[in-house]
Amino acid sequence: MPIFLNFLQEDAPSLVGYYAYYVIFIIILYFLFQVFENWYAEKYHRPLFRDILVFRTISDEQEAILKHHFTFYRDLSVKHKKQFRHRVAVFIEDKEFIGKEGIAVTTEMKTLVAAMGCMLSFGRKKYLYGILYTIIIFPDEFYSAANDAYHKGEFNPKGKVLVLSWKHFKEGYEIDNDNFNLGLHEFMHAMHLEAKVGKDLDASRFMKHFRNIMRQLDDEDLKKTLDETRFFRAYAFTNQYEFMAVLTEYFFESPKELKQHFPIVYDHVNKALNMQLVGF
Repeated sequence: MPIFLNFLQEDAPSLVGYYAYYVIFIIILYFLFQVFENWYAEKYHRPLFRDILVFRTISDEQEAILKHHFTFYRDLSVKHKKQFRHRVAVFIEDKEFIGKEGIAVTTEMKTLVAAMGCMLSFGRKKYLYGILYTIIIFPDEFYSAANDAYHKGEFNPKGKVLVLSWKHFKEGYEIDNDNFNLGLHEFMHAMHLEAKVGKDLDASRFMKHFRNIMRQLDDEDLKKTLDETRFFRAYAFTNQYEFMAVLTEYFFESPKELKQHFPIVYDHVNKALNMQLVGF
């Protein structure tokens, strides 16, 4: 028998033992990391790591679209701009975009829809909305068989489909101080429903602060302020999902006013989304 084969045979048990200890060591390290990550997320209301690898980017045309139309992107730091471009590129690749009623889905449409979704989830580790596969774009309001009515937007969790009127989506980001933002509204529905069934740290943090927001609505002082100011439009009080969606529109479009009138609610939204990351 060749000497090297004899050597391998003699050392096989020790090699197996070495690899077994190595695997056990890795498992213990992973367990300790998970414990530390959970502790960190609970204490600081944000993930320990958001993006470990940032290597994707968008075209110059797409970046020009963001700079021209998207205030949120323009205000980011150089580091966060790079992360944002990475996420937009991955989002576009991950989702199917379909145009309806003669509308052709353009690079601008994909870029701005992806940017809206990524803006809302920018503070999260999970940012792709796993509950969402397809984005359908209509030129204007569209008929929905779900309730026999015309809609500007809707999220269908069973079909994993987000449907948008492009006309009203554009108005949402072009007019950024009227507290109407269709994209934010519908993406929040997707995020909320995903968090409700999710088991990850982002989902847990979101639901914790959502429950805190709901408890705030039972506070008598808050009710009095709501009555006196009529701060939120009436549609917000349709149900808990609509309240969270409308609250998100106000959070991004009137942050100073929201913080002034409802500082505790503002703080919970901020922590639920980890938007202190970018200075909200």
